[in-house]
Amino acid sequence: MSQRKRQAHFNLFLYGAGHHQAAWRAPDSGAERLQELDYYIELARLCERGLLDAVFFADGQAVNPQAAAAGPTWFFEPLTLLTALSQHTKHLGLVCTVSSSFYTPFHAARLLASLDRISGGRVGVNVVTSMWDTEAQNHGMDKLGDHATRYGRAEEFITVLKALWDTFPASAVKADRSGQFTDPGQLRTIDHVGEHFKVRGPLNLPSGPQGSPVLFQAGASEQGRNLAAEHAEAIYAVAADEQMAKDYSQDVRRRVAAAGRDPQGLAIMPGLVTYVGRTLEEAKAKQRALNDLLPIEQSLDQLALFVQQDTKAWDLDAPVPPLPPAEEFTGPAGRYATILRLIEIHRPTVRELLGLLAAGGGHCTMIGTPESIADEIESWLDSGAADGFNLMPPSLPGALEDFIELVIPELQRRGRYRTEYEHRTLRENLGLPELQAQREQVSLAGHRS
Repeated sequence: MSQRKRQAHFNLFLYGAGHHQAAWRAPDSGAERLQELDYYIELARLCERGLLDAVFFADGQAVNPQAAAAGPTWFFEPLTLLTALSQHTKHLGLVCTVSSSFYTPFHAARLLASLDRISGGRVGVNVVTSMWDTEAQNHGMDKLGDHATRYGRAEEFITVLKALWDTFPASAVKADRSGQFTDPGQLRTIDHVGEHFKVRGPLNLPSGPQGSPVLFQAGASEQGRNLAAEHAEAIYAVAADEQMAKDYSQDVRRRVAAAGRDPQGLAIMPGLVTYVGRTLEEAKAKQRALNDLLPIEQSLDQLALFVQQDTKAWDLDAPVPPLPPAEEFTGPAGRYATILRLIEIHRPTVRELLGLLAAGGGHCTMIGTPESIADEIESWLDSGAADGFNLMPPSLPGALEDFIELVIPELQRRGRYRTEYEHRTLRENLGLPELQAQREQVSLAGHRS
């Protein structure tokens, strides 16, 4: 029998009216509906029609008035919103960000385990450390801790989270009408005392169908990669192109193996922006239509900061003028390197570069037909660069509809994508090992060492 081709996995990163900064200004955007539950229900059902693995919400704990003036920045509280969406979907995974800087492990464990039970085992969580002092100032702090402190807290937070999810197994609930509702012998304390948290346990509700929520991670730093290697089951990565993604994947999988875990037992899902058309010109026209809505002067000013050049005189529809090599640049190196990579990959005009930065930043952007985009996705899968993608549609619902109606059927024709949901839990649909198998792998590695 022929071996089954590697299967693609997709999550939707649901953000406002789309990931392009100017998407909300389009006449057909959902800008006026961002405060309506029905808007998100319709998008979730669209995801389920496309057989996507999950919908993902990022989160922030502060709002900048100037940023709010420029476009949508606020959301419903994501766990509340996902709970509502769980009642309007049957298969779609439900993933959100939780900040280890502001939540306590018990609070987060209880909220997430509750939603996992309510949804029938469809929950995942992306643990982050947060970025801005303004967020900390909404939680009784003057500023966030330094990078090392935040990641130390995140490591302890996840360790306690996982321990709490193991303290009340579903099998403990007997509902024996002769006298015993719960078998107390199966409940246990964790009695954790650490640098940041002191937690007794057990959690006060039983585990759900998938045992515990799926743990995602999104850090690209040294500490972020190490945290992912120790704990993550799925990773939201940033990669401008296939080689960058492949380098990241190889590095993380080496770290996972060193941590005593199966390096193939996690899903790496870089962000992906797509403009899809039945012809290449149609796809490019969709990109141009959004780019034309950008406030050009502001966008050029922002680009000038990134490249430390006077951009005001640049011809918008000419190629980007030559820029100094990275080793000669004295400004913020990461963003500058990303810009040089985007120029190398796409050979854009100035206007197109502004659009690439507006829609995806450093994330991969694919522009083309269903066939050409499916070709690229297959290449990423087969090279080991990705196990799937975190879709970042430049516009919503339009770009998501294009992907689901045009690219998904092409991948299905090639045997690269499911034609129906095959499992009931998020962990199963993502093709991840069961929790027991993961624990046995770590235990075996511990005995070997």
